[in-house]
Amino acid sequence: MKEAPDKFMQSQTTENSQGPGDRVERVCPVCGSPSASARRFLDERIDPSRLNEYSFASRKEPEFFNYRMVQCVTCDVVFVDRPPSQQALHQAYHVAEYDSSEEAEDAAAAYLRELEPILQRIDLGAALEIGTGTGILLEGLATRGFSQVAGVEPSTAAIKAAPAHRRPWIREGIFQEDDYQPESFDLICCFMTLEHVKEPREIAESVHRLLKPGGAFVTVTHDYRSAVNRLLGRRSPIIDVEHMQLFSPQSIVELFQRSGYQQVVARPFANRYALSYWVRLMPLGATLKRVTSRLLASLGLASNKVSINVGNMVAVGYRQVDAVRHDS
Repeated sequence: MKEAPDKFMQSQTTENSQGPGDRVERVCPVCGSPSASARRFLDERIDPSRLNEYSFASRKEPEFFNYRMVQCVTCDVVFVDRPPSQQALHQAYHVAEYDSSEEAEDAAAAYLRELEPILQRIDLGAALEIGTGTGILLEGLATRGFSQVAGVEPSTAAIKAAPAHRRPWIREGIFQEDDYQPESFDLICCFMTLEHVKEPREIAESVHRLLKPGGAFVTVTHDYRSAVNRLLGRRSPIIDVEHMQLFSPQSIVELFQRSGYQQVVARPFANRYALSYWVRLMPLGATLKRVTSRLLASLGLASNKVSINVGNMVAVGYRQVDAVRHDS
């Protein structure tokens, strides 16, 4: 898998060249304001020699690389103004490695806890997860009563890591609205994925059309305005070459509302992981991380699970129920 970063970086041609990797300027992916009116947020910093087959994998150790990012003065989203092409992004995730099965289980458990009050409001018919990984969340939804579950995942390695009984639920590739029937899902989830796509509003609008009236769209994203992310600055794990945009409560709510959702709510979300994983995410030097990890292991604390709000948020919006007509 060593060719993964090479394939990706080779596709990132200059903005004046031709080919599938062209980085072309885009407007704000939430409100459509021109990028020329946006504020400078972060200059680009990427070291191709340090990218590897895990650079586009989930729950990796932070590298703190990023494309140039600007901040929209209208809706408050931060976004890469000249992102890689959709084809280049798809290829990067397609060949990315997968090494986060334990953390994926912890994340799914936290997501399911957050979904409980939402599940009480909707029918438990069909559910779809965009960026499903090994499908662990789908299994949790099935056990909670959903009669049909489906997921879409671009990483071949993640799907191969899924147990055999989950693989029939998973479609390999990127999310495409045309792969599904309109108004066919009661719940669509997109957890820690919306920052990674080139056109989040297109996805939100597609999801709206795929939901049955009364159905829910639920996302978990980073909140770049949270206290912890502002404190860490460039050393925050959200500063990542994978992220095409970063949301705030204002911008994620605006994304939902502009896409047609009703009763939109965004609130802080606490992740629950083992202490050993939290240490991996900390902005510490490699030596200090090793020492801390060994100390936790020697004390028998490495596998202890702890819930921490590290600057993430959950957002939910509903497709409006069609008004019932009463003939006089």
